[in-house]
Amino acid sequence: MARGGINKAVVQTARQAIIARGENPSIDAVRIEMGNTGSKTTIHRYLKELDESESRQSITQAPLDEELAELVGKLAQRLKDKAQEPIDSALAQFEQDKAALLAQLNELEQAHTQLKQQFEIQATALQEESATLQSTLSSLQTEQTRNAGLSQACSDYELRINDKDEQIRSLEEKHLHARDALEHYRNAIKEQREQEQRRHEGQLQQVQAELRLAQQSAMVRQDEITQLHRDNERLLIEHRVTSKELSTLQTQLTQDREAQRQLGEQLNLVDAERSLLQERLRVALLETQARQEALAEHQQLSKSLETDLIKAQASIEALRLAAVVATPPETPNPT
Repeated sequence: MARGGINKAVVQTARQAIIARGENPSIDAVRIEMGNTGSKTTIHRYLKELDESESRQSITQAPLDEELAELVGKLAQRLKDKAQEPIDSALAQFEQDKAALLAQLNELEQAHTQLKQQFEIQATALQEESATLQSTLSSLQTEQTRNAGLSQACSDYELRINDKDEQIRSLEEKHLHARDALEHYRNAIKEQREQEQRRHEGQLQQVQAELRLAQQSAMVRQDEITQLHRDNERLLIEHRVTSKELSTLQTQLTQDREAQRQLGEQLNLVDAERSLLQERLRVALLETQARQEALAEHQQLSKSLETDLIKAQASIEALRLAAVVATPPETPNPT
């Protein structure tokens, strides 16, 4: 519809004014002449009607078949324009929707690529963490084996120390027994001192020699015991250091397990986002398919309109032939 104040008479007045100035009455020129009012579609329609009206006036004396041919041509053009309008509109809407869907699909593909790269990075990091964890577990097992060996060595040293202590106690008991025997011997020989002094001195020297040997053996045993105590202290220090290292490795193992759990959660989130993006992509593809089906329906409608146009042309041609048949022949003028 034309806007308020725009009608065929106003357009005709503006057109005549432009023609009077010797200018071409184009759509823009007519619109400017009317003060930049009215839609171009309405102005075009009125100008077309005015041109057709002038054409009809100029060909009133033309033969009927030419008039029918021109009428058929104009009717065919109008039908073609009428059929083309929804097709052009549908094609424009389809192109716009297609561009939007392609842009959205491109964004989805980029997001999917980024998520895929992030997933690959996280998978690589997870593999590295798993390798580190495996190495840590192997080191832990090695340290546990070493710790068990050290514990066994400590137990062996403790057994050896106990054996040495037992030997020392045995030597001390022997020494006490020797002293007791010596005292007993001294008491026994008091009465026979004068008679057996030489034999007693020989026996005493022998006992003293045995005593010195026992004292020397006790000193050697004491040195061995001191060395064993030193070895035991050194092993205890190594055991404490190993225990600290083991505690540190256990703490690191706990942290690695927690990091692995967090990576697993992130991996689950990435899988969920990827599934959501795939679902959105599927919906977009379904919408694109629906748009294509709508376009096919519009094309089918266009074909139907073309068929109707052909039928209308055939009907008009039949009317023209009927009009030609119904026209009486011209009578020759008498000379």
